[in-house]
Amino acid sequence: MSQAKKIRLIVPIIFIMFLVAYARHKHEDRHSNIVGRLPTRDMNEISGIATSGINEDLYYVHNDSGDTSRFFAIYPSGELRSTVYFNGDPKEKRYGVHDCEDIAVGPGPVQGKSYVYLGDIGDNYAVRKYLTVYRMEEQKEWVNESTYHTTAVPIHLKYPDGPKDAETLMVDPIEKLIYIVSKRHDTVGVYTTPLIFRPDDTVTLTKRCKVFFPGIKPFKWITAGDISKDGQQVLIKSYNKVYYWKRDHDEPIWKTVQKPWKLLPYEEEKQGEGIGFTPDGKGYYTCSEGVYTPIYYYRLP
Repeated sequence: MSQAKKIRLIVPIIFIMFLVAYARHKHEDRHSNIVGRLPTRDMNEISGIATSGINEDLYYVHNDSGDTSRFFAIYPSGELRSTVYFNGDPKEKRYGVHDCEDIAVGPGPVQGKSYVYLGDIGDNYAVRKYLTVYRMEEQKEWVNESTYHTTAVPIHLKYPDGPKDAETLMVDPIEKLIYIVSKRHDTVGVYTTPLIFRPDDTVTLTKRCKVFFPGIKPFKWITAGDISKDGQQVLIKSYNKVYYWKRDHDEPIWKTVQKPWKLLPYEEEKQGEGIGFTPDGKGYYTCSEGVYTPIYYYRLP
């Protein structure tokens, strides 16, 4: 075979090898934010993620509709440390909960203690008579590999302007408020209620404002949010974007989110419904529904 023919044969092969290598590099680069993976089929519809207030590197995740009254304690790698069961609503006879959509960690009635807030706030058809947020005192032993049962203190919530779907629950440690952000429509509502409440009470949320997010439905629908541990940063995410605000001193969060936002890095997930700050507020994790789905980490720019 002549030298010229050899070159004509080798060049396409080299080009194909280059394309394969480039594609592999792009694939790896595209997923460079993956730091872990949900480890069991029990975690098949994860809808929220929040960092522990007392156990370093521990995060809480939970499923939405169709699961029982429980949540999971994991490391960012996805390693399951414990499953925590709690007393749900007796009226929800099948599972104890209706549709848990987000989770947050923050202060509560006893100074110096940390609490988990789990929001049973999903309402796809906007027909629920009330929503429920469950408050549970964090326990150090939840970092150990085991199954636990804890007592949840519920508060039942009503909207002042009628039922609606929501997937975003946040806790403001500065003003001591629970925040709920509605999911659908061109503008979403921002609602609050005090962190300190009487057990099993039913209260009406306070509507603070409306916020418009651009985009096409349903991709623009709001699916998760978080306030940093020090109360100075806010994340709200839709199915395809992550919005960020820096709080101006101690202004109300509902005023903060009416100001211009910054878009942060985000790899669009299959059905991304969970976002949570790291304890130091320098980064955030996201996760989505699905079996064995990845956990993503992003450092704040």
